[in-house]
Amino acid sequence: MDVTLRARVSDGDPRAFEELFEAYSRAVYNHAFRLVGDWSLAEDVMSLTFLEAWRLRDGIDAEGGSLRPWLLGIATNVARNMRRATWRHRAAMGRLPRDAGEVPDFAEEVVQRMVDAEKVAAAREAYGRLRRSDQDVLALCVWAGLDYAEAAEALDIPVGTVKSRLSRARRRLLREPPAPPRQGEGDRESAIGLPRKAIAMNEERR
Repeated sequence: MDVTLRARVSDGDPRAFEELFEAYSRAVYNHAFRLVGDWSLAEDVMSLTFLEAWRLRDGIDAEGGSLRPWLLGIATNVARNMRRATWRHRAAMGRLPRDAGEVPDFAEEVVQRMVDAEKVAAAREAYGRLRRSDQDVLALCVWAGLDYAEAAEALDIPVGTVKSRLSRARRRLLREPPAPPRQGEGDRESAIGLPRKAIAMNEERR
């Protein structure tokens, strides 16, 4: 199905894009959430990913396998750009003068909502300490479950580079001491534990 779908998407067939969305929107959404840590922002990333996919459709090779790696690579770039825009917005809002009678800023509500899902937030804490290039490989190989070749396709880099970056990320995460649990969270996995377990499972599959 994917080989035919690739050719139809490349030709700009609207129905093919509907099928593409139906097949991979959930995977893109989940990947986006793991990257940005917020359900609402993840929806925006997913929407922008498919808009960008439509814009880039001419670059698709009609021959090949699943378009999932290609879409996740686009989502990775979209999420990175959205995080930058969010950080710039927060920094700008932080420089504005405040007074006692001001209306609460919506940006504060957005920041507050970014505490959703404890486990994902904990994993992203460890993830955030990695190099950006290693973050991308870890997100695709460990969280999204792509193999080396698929991750290489998504990021447009050699397979050997994927392997070396994932290995470096793994060493870094295993070297970092686990963050101590907060009161009442003794039964929760640590910020390092989640990536460790995911990487171990990922390595077993290879």
